[in-house]
Amino acid sequence: MSRGGGGQLSLGQSWAIGVGGMIGGGIFSTLGVVIAVAGQWAWASFLIGGLIAMATGHCMSSLTVAGDKAGGIYRFLRDAGFARVAKLSAWVLILGYTLTCAVYAATFGSYLANALGGPHWLPGAMAAAAIILLALVNLRGAGEAAGLELAIVVGKLVILVGLAAMGLARFDAASLAVADPPGWFGAVVGAASVFMAYEGFELLAYDYDEMADRKRQIRRVMPLTIGTAIAVYIAVALAVPMLTGTAAIVADGEVALAKAGQAALGEPGLLVVTLAAALSTGSAINATLFSTARLAREVAVEDELPQAFARQNRAGAPYFGVMVIAAAALALAVIGGLAALVTGASVVFLLVFGTVNLLSWRKSRAHPAIAAFGTIGAFAATLLLLAHLAGFA
Repeated sequence: MSRGGGGQLSLGQSWAIGVGGMIGGGIFSTLGVVIAVAGQWAWASFLIGGLIAMATGHCMSSLTVAGDKAGGIYRFLRDAGFARVAKLSAWVLILGYTLTCAVYAATFGSYLANALGGPHWLPGAMAAAAIILLALVNLRGAGEAAGLELAIVVGKLVILVGLAAMGLARFDAASLAVADPPGWFGAVVGAASVFMAYEGFELLAYDYDEMADRKRQIRRVMPLTIGTAIAVYIAVALAVPMLTGTAAIVADGEVALAKAGQAALGEPGLLVVTLAAALSTGSAINATLFSTARLAREVAVEDELPQAFARQNRAGAPYFGVMVIAAAALALAVIGGLAALVTGASVVFLLVFGTVNLLSWRKSRAHPAIAAFGTIGAFAATLLLLAHLAGFA
């Protein structure tokens, strides 16, 4: 049943949730991966992935407005008559988001430990502290969680844009070169390999009922969030090699941006980029906890998940979902060893987005050319990524 549009989330707060969900651990941990695959075409990898994400955002917002309900792909599949597949998709997404939250927390701990030094248990302790703190923020309700998200997102974007500006001021195309250039096809493989960097905008479909003037807002906020991510990713991919060189980025792995900040400004640069990483991964944890708990609530209301997930506290927060997801993510973050699962997450989200685009295309809810591009692009990228993982591409 359709509900009124008097939610708590403003356009700015919704934008912050979407951007926070995307620009989380992604750009901090995947830049070395995409350069290793795509070489000087790394910026094009982020552009290709972004265009697929933009098409998916258009299809997702169109389907959400047509049904006028929160729930994302779960809702779309259920309304299309695929109840069993819808239930399975909800479980898979919740597990995937829990894993993603753990990865963000682990990245948070790695950056802080790199800057501070300390005992071997420090990264795990920092990761656990981040999850616990942000779970407590989420338990205070939508206004508190979204307000914190807006402040964090603005802060991290200022730092990332500043780092990009320093690199671009020294721009020299020769600095993008790698020892064994892969050719333009590497950009396509790179886009598939790091597509998880664009996971996050779909969280807004779970928060639809929380938005003010929701039908208008979700159509506006989807392209705004994805466009922001595309611009930041391309700028960073072009700028950071100017500061450290491509070989160093690949070698430094998930702390490559911290090393770039150190190369640009010395110790202050290391600390500033570490702050950006902490803000970025923290906002991603916050956004993912916020939206995943609301997805679980929507599914539980329809008896497809245990009823405990539908329970809310006085602030309107789905407290059981927040606590269970946070506890599972904390355990995964402390255990570590998630690299292979992170790669698999790109496959999961490409399949999810491809399915959304296909549903929109079949139901004529979005512009047919955009839906066709999103469908073909997502499924082709999935096949390409699987071929790459198998060593064929």
